[in-house]
Amino acid sequence: MKKKSYPSDKTDKKYIPKRFPKKPAKPAVAKTEKNEDEIRLNKYIANSGVCSRRDADIYIASGNVTVNGKIVNELGFKVKITDEVKFDGAHITPEKKVYVLLNKPKDFTTDVETDNIKSIFDLVKTASKSVLLPVGRLDKNASGLILLTNDRPLITKLTHHQTPVKKIYHVNLDKNLKSEDLKKLEDGIKLEEGFVKPDEVSYVENASKNEVGIQLRSSKNNIVRLLFEHLGYQVLKLDRVIFAGLTKKDLDRGRWRYLTPQEIINLKNFNIF
Repeated sequence: MKKKSYPSDKTDKKYIPKRFPKKPAKPAVAKTEKNEDEIRLNKYIANSGVCSRRDADIYIASGNVTVNGKIVNELGFKVKITDEVKFDGAHITPEKKVYVLLNKPKDFTTDVETDNIKSIFDLVKTASKSVLLPVGRLDKNASGLILLTNDRPLITKLTHHQTPVKKIYHVNLDKNLKSEDLKKLEDGIKLEEGFVKPDEVSYVENASKNEVGIQLRSSKNNIVRLLFEHLGYQVLKLDRVIFAGLTKKDLDRGRWRYLTPQEIINLKNFNIF
């Protein structure tokens, strides 16, 4: 009887890999749902530019911070963007502070609410996603420098009637300014809005006497026009060439730029007044 032949394990038999038992699946762990509308209070404070996160924890523990009118001294406390947070009684926001200097053209309004009217906000809409507000106002028919920012405390400081913010205007009148009227401006004029005395007023060098330079620190609206109208002159052109130490150098009409770090420091420390 012939012996049965079997295939060689090495040559003829197909290799069948060993199958290992599957590892038991790990029990599912429920993930904590992250609320993107909330932010840690110390980060909120740090983002506002008041201080670092580490220092913010110290101030929080000391009771210097309130959320919606209540003192919060719990480290790790979370707040919503819509909450009202105050640091030492001053309202703060976590958005990055933006400071934009615009050389405003004529016929653009500085009003926040406009309807089918050319606005300075159309000119700076690419500067920031935050809502930028003008520091003071410029008449629609006026041109020149205007500062916009989302730093509300700085806006309040720079527009307060006791803040001596220097502004210089180049004025074109409908007729030559008489020397006696120039003297009246130098001495100060009493208007319905109050007594106004410019820091300096003079004829523009190498120009006719209907062009005047005037420097003053009043925060009243349209004050330059009111001064000249009181003396019987009509302002044809009004251009603000200096505002709080900021100038129009290398800034064409209708263009804007961000303030430099040093300019921001000067504004906050009132080093330019």
